[in-house]
Amino acid sequence: MTARVYTIASGKGGTGKTTTTLNLGTALAMLGKKTIILDADIGMANLGLLLGLEKCKITLHEVLSGSAKINEAIYDGPAGLKVVPSGLSLKGFQSARPDKLKEIMTTIIEGMDFVLIDAPAGISKDGVIPLAVADSVILVVNPELASMADALKTKALTEMLGRSVEGVVLNRAELEKTEINRNKVSELLGVKVLEMIPEDANVRRSAAFKSPIVIRAPKSPAAVAFLRLAAQIAGAKFPENIAKAEKEGFVDRLARSIFGGK
Repeated sequence: MTARVYTIASGKGGTGKTTTTLNLGTALAMLGKKTIILDADIGMANLGLLLGLEKCKITLHEVLSGSAKINEAIYDGPAGLKVVPSGLSLKGFQSARPDKLKEIMTTIIEGMDFVLIDAPAGISKDGVIPLAVADSVILVVNPELASMADALKTKALTEMLGRSVEGVVLNRAELEKTEINRNKVSELLGVKVLEMIPEDANVRRSAAFKSPIVIRAPKSPAAVAFLRLAAQIAGAKFPENIAKAEKEGFVDRLARSIFGGK
């Protein structure tokens, strides 16, 4: 199987793009898919922070500046996930050359099933390249008009680059208005809503413990949604109603595969 490259993008910051990249990537790894996630937001890098990798000496910054090889910047994440963080220093950001991302993609995709790229928010020169190197783009939006308006611009830019938008992840949606939000977002953006991630306090708790929610709280509402999204992306089956699933259900098996036990 040739690696499938998805760029996770949003029109504005704060939509939950990095959280989506981390949890979708981890969930794909839990499904047995060889997955690597890469933080291409070299100016406002947060992916490493969510996994406790902020002190890594070699990051994507060093690779893009030419002072290190990409293999030196790949770290082990949860469930067999591979992670390429970006650095936090302004000096590293200034030295990085975003255009070199195209060159290192050949190495990144080798032996992988999925590559997820966390793109910078908004429309900028640094943000164009992650869109251009993707097979498809997944937009992360909140159920707010400003978020969707900015996402529409990102969608237009993606299409200008000759790439397509796979769909939208509607993040922090209100459960009681799920269908209304889903239909309106699909109508406004002209693409399907892949998954709705409900507001869930466990997301922040998991971030505080530097662990993806699909690992720390695999049965929480947001975790189940991320796992369902991963199953959809990977072409795997997932119970329609997790609450009525078998006692030894899908989430239980995934959790056992990570934590062990009988």
